[in-house]
Amino acid sequence: MPNTQALNLLKSAKGQLEAIIRMTEEERYCVDIAIQISAVEGLIKKANMSILKNHIETCVRESFEEGTHEEKLDEVIKILNKYIK
Repeated sequence: MPNTQALNLLKSAKGQLEAIIRMTEEERYCVDIAIQISAVEGLIKKANMSILKNHIETCVRESFEEGTHEEKLDEVIKILNKYIK
């Protein structure tokens, strides 16, 4: 089942990114473009957290129930290390 929240956030980011491209092509004010880029970054971060939360609540939980959780925990730690940097 798709992660609806993440999908909606990513679609919003896509729309805003397309608007940023138009703004850049139209040589709009740099600060306005930078503000919009920051907004897209925020949407992508929220989508990423939604996907990770879903992964933990489903795949990681299942791996604990099956006794195969070491690999899943390593994956989550690796992703979090990249996210924190």
